[in-house]
Amino acid sequence: MASHRRPKQPSRTRVTVLTTAAAAAVALSSQAANAAPSEKPSKDEVKAKVDKLYEEAEQATEKYNGAKEKQEKLQKEISTLQDNVARGQEELNELRDGLGSMASAQYRSGGIDPSLQLFLSADPDNYLDKASTLDQLSGQQVEALKKIQTKQRDLAQQRSEASEKLKDLAATRTELGKKKKQVQGKLSSAQKLLNTLTAQEKAALQQEEQRSNRASERQVLTGGKSTPASGRAGAAFAAAQGKIGTPYVYGATGPSSFDCSGLTSWAYAQAGVGIPRTSQAQANYGTRISSMSDLQVGDLVFFFSDLHHVGLYAGNGQVLHAPRTGTNVRYESMGTIGGPFMFGVRV
Repeated sequence: MASHRRPKQPSRTRVTVLTTAAAAAVALSSQAANAAPSEKPSKDEVKAKVDKLYEEAEQATEKYNGAKEKQEKLQKEISTLQDNVARGQEELNELRDGLGSMASAQYRSGGIDPSLQLFLSADPDNYLDKASTLDQLSGQQVEALKKIQTKQRDLAQQRSEASEKLKDLAATRTELGKKKKQVQGKLSSAQKLLNTLTAQEKAALQQEEQRSNRASERQVLTGGKSTPASGRAGAAFAAAQGKIGTPYVYGATGPSSFDCSGLTSWAYAQAGVGIPRTSQAQANYGTRISSMSDLQVGDLVFFFSDLHHVGLYAGNGQVLHAPRTGTNVRYESMGTIGGPFMFGVRV
C-alpha cells in the first residue's frame, strides 16, 4: 500500500528571500516606468558640440592639405628623376656604343687593346680603379671611359633617390587616407548632431548666423577706420571679395569652393603671388604683424595656437574667410571665430 506523505514545506528563510527579491523587482520596474526620459540637448548645446567638431575637422583638414601637397611634390620629383634616369641610360648606351666602335676599329687594325678588352668584359664602374695603367689607352678612350663611369654613378644615385622617394610617397598616401577619414568622421558626427534638431531649431540657428553675417558686412562697409588695401594685398582681397557666398569644402582651392587656406592661397594667386598651400606654411610667408591695430586690409590673419585657421583681414576687426563645412565665404568678426587671434602676416 502506497504511503502518503505530506509535501515538504519551504523554509521560512527561503520564503523571505523570494518575497524580498520579488518586491525589489517590482520596485525597480516601477522606478523604470516612472523615470523621466533623458533630456534632449538644447539648440545651443548642440551648436557648441557641432562647432567643436567642425574645429577638429578643420585641424585635420590642414594636416590633410599638408599631406596632399607633399604627395603632389613627391610625384613631380619622382617623375623628374625617372625622366633623368631614362635620358641618362640613353646617354650611357651611346657612350658604350662609341667605345664599342673604338674596339671594332682596333680589331680591324690588328686586335683589341688588352686594357680596352678588360673594360668591355668587366664592370666599367670600377674598371679605372682596377686597370694597371692608362698609358695603353688613347686619350679619346680614356675620356670615354671616364664619362661612362661618371654616368653610371649618377644613374645609380638617381635610382636610389627615386626608390627612397617612392617609399616616402607610399607612406604619404597612407597618411593622406588617415587624415581624410578623420575629417569625414568629424563631419559625420557633426551632421548626426544637427539631425537631432527640429526644423524650427535649425531655422533659428540659421537666422542667428545670418544676423551675425549682416552685422559683420555693415562693419566692413561702413567702419572706415582701417588702412585700405593696396597693391598685391588689395588685389588678393578684391579677388576674395568676389567669392563671397562660395561654399566651404575641405581640401578645396577654388574657384567654385574653398577651405580656409585654399581661399587665401587662391586669392593671392590672382594677385600674381604664389604662397604656400597650408595655413601653417602661410604663417611663415611674409612680415609678421603682432598687434591687431597694425593690421591692414588684405593681410593674412591666423587663429588658434596651432594656426589651423587663416583668413584675410577685412578691416575694423573683421575677417573675410571660408569658415567651415556648412558655411560660405563671408565676413565675420575676429572675436567670434572660436579661437584666439595669434598674429597677422603681410605678404
